[in-house]
Amino acid sequence: MVMPENEVICSGMIDRIGLETSNVTFKTATNSHEEIIPILTHKIGLQKVADMLLHPEKGVIKSTSEITAVGHRVVHGGSYFSDTTIITNEVKEKIKELSELAPLHNPAHLVGINVAEEIFASAKQVAVFDTAFHQTIPVEAHKYAIPNFLLTEHKVRVYGFHGTSHKYVSEKAISHLEKNSKIITIHLGNGCSMSAVKDGKSIDTTMGFSPANGLIMGTRAGDIDQSVIFYMIKSLGYTPDEVNSILLKQSGMLGLTGYSDLRDIEAKAQEGNKDCELALLMNAYRIRKTIGAYAAALNGLDAIVFTAGIGENSSFMRNLICTDMSYFGIEIDKEKNQIRSKELREINSSESIVKILVVPTDEEFEIANQVYHLLEN
Repeated sequence: MVMPENEVICSGMIDRIGLETSNVTFKTATNSHEEIIPILTHKIGLQKVADMLLHPEKGVIKSTSEITAVGHRVVHGGSYFSDTTIITNEVKEKIKELSELAPLHNPAHLVGINVAEEIFASAKQVAVFDTAFHQTIPVEAHKYAIPNFLLTEHKVRVYGFHGTSHKYVSEKAISHLEKNSKIITIHLGNGCSMSAVKDGKSIDTTMGFSPANGLIMGTRAGDIDQSVIFYMIKSLGYTPDEVNSILLKQSGMLGLTGYSDLRDIEAKAQEGNKDCELALLMNAYRIRKTIGAYAAALNGLDAIVFTAGIGENSSFMRNLICTDMSYFGIEIDKEKNQIRSKELREINSSESIVKILVVPTDEEFEIANQVYHLLEN
């Protein structure tokens, strides 16, 4: 992306990392490339991105020196980082230290940073933290009911995640509504979270100390009674590390169905797979329950916003979530809900008191924008 013109010169994505059937897409103004190849690690994925950028026919740069800054989304900034930050060795040490709290993410971010430093050696490396947007959550919402010293001395509190996405789509929604608003943003992908946003500021969110709790996710259990953890350790003989692995990597939709990708789960549900049908109902139920809680926290509701891979593309899940929500003034238009578009759109019925918006997230733009303003200032 060229800043400050906001000109996108290329875009792409690698998903299903870790599988033999990873999807690689790469687009420029004149070329579009897509292939399915094994991308077993994030390091291999980033090297593939660099190869595509430098491709003599399909690429957009001739030398890595043309890249002046690389923005990195970093999930957990803990209490160390509340703003976009130029990456130094000290910053990398802090990101590594916080890996225990975001074991599925921060280690991969470090790999990406280190590989980017090798490939784009002359560029500034900048971290944009997912936790930053949620720093406005008030103390009554971010403090846990545990001994005070765990917060004051060890910074155990709700941090919240997906902040870059929640910030971007809430600002787009406020602009569309043309007023400061009470909004619930619903980020649904392999990782899922919701945020209550009042007048552009996060006041509550479903993820907490780590990105493990809240909604049901691709492989993460989300909210669970902590007694289950002690039961698994004391009575079932699991080690703490084994329990951690089960809750983060073997639970969620994968644990319920055997599949982690919602596209596969929806397809199996339509074929009559009862486990997949139930998992989708459980997922939607937890989201509806949180909409009710956040409507209370906001003391009203102007709009709910669906975003990210599932939120933007799954008309099935949007319909399942918005069914039987008329008490809250939420009425979906089934025909509008079926329309596929890359633009912000309303999918509520004319009778709906609350707007139902689909807002494609653009974390890449948000990261580029924050990096540009940091370096300019």
